[in-house]
Amino acid sequence: MFPSTSPDTGRGPWADDAPDGSANPAGGPAPGPRPAPADDAENRRERGPRRFRKGGQPRRSEDDDVEPDEEPIEPVEVRRPLSLTVAGFAALLGVGLVLGAQTAGPGHRLPFAIIVFGVQLLFVLAWTMAMRPPALLLVALTSGVVAAAADVAAVQTDVAGLAPLGFVALGGFLIGVLGQLVRRVDRVRVTDSLGTTLLIVVGVVAFATLITLSRIPAGTQAITVCLVATGVALTVARLTDAVLAWPRLAPQVPRGAAGVVVGAMVGTLTSALLGSYLVGFTPTSAALIGLVTAATAVLADLAVGYAEAGRLMAGEPPTMWIARHMQGPLGGFALAAPAAYAMCVLFL
Repeated sequence: MFPSTSPDTGRGPWADDAPDGSANPAGGPAPGPRPAPADDAENRRERGPRRFRKGGQPRRSEDDDVEPDEEPIEPVEVRRPLSLTVAGFAALLGVGLVLGAQTAGPGHRLPFAIIVFGVQLLFVLAWTMAMRPPALLLVALTSGVVAAAADVAAVQTDVAGLAPLGFVALGGFLIGVLGQLVRRVDRVRVTDSLGTTLLIVVGVVAFATLITLSRIPAGTQAITVCLVATGVALTVARLTDAVLAWPRLAPQVPRGAAGVVVGAMVGTLTSALLGSYLVGFTPTSAALIGLVTAATAVLADLAVGYAEAGRLMAGEPPTMWIARHMQGPLGGFALAAPAAYAMCVLFL
């Protein structure tokens, strides 16, 4: 008998030689070798995806996005003769105000008011020429009138207080703004001039608080302590800048942090020494009042330097030389005057 099926059934003649899956049952030609999928993935990773922006431009490569290095900013040169000159001006300003305060007495405050009015005119001249509001002449005249009115209000009012000075400042600010609105040329820049007009008007009124302070008990002694601390702080700060303007607070500002710190400390020490000799003061109370006024004045002087550097970086032409450098000490004394009034009222 023969088996029903042959053991070689279903096997091709080259079944043993052909690799698995290489047989073509349809009888057609054998397919060619396919590339490995790992090679395609590697090529895609090397090329990276091609992305397009909205305008149809291909995305920049990482090398194209590298920003150019910024050029280092060279610090402004610190001129020692200029620092010494500003220090001398601050010392003279402090001596004049302190000696003027000593002439004030009950019913005899006109000499001190005249000295304060002279300082107010210097403040108006320096700040209007340095900041250059749109209607420069109008703002200067208005500020001069406000200074005179504030001094009269500080001398003639029955009760010594800041309310009359506040009304004078508000009226002067409104007159200055309305005067610029009337002129068509200045109307375009009236928004820019609001801050300038407010600073100048408030500054001249701030000096009048010294006259008001001389009318309250222990006011003259407080003026002496505060103004001596302010003058010493501003003078020492500028002298330190002439010797060692380090570390620089900003490359565009020719001031150093050492001058600011040393000036405030020496001013505070001077006020503490005065407090041990003046009636109604102790070294502690005098040092506290002197610290506030000295630090306020030094920071105001520093802020003026930053403002001047900002105007120069904005492309504005430089203003009158003497006005720019008088601006800092005058601003320091203007801000120290109401600070002295507040400290005297609160702590004495």
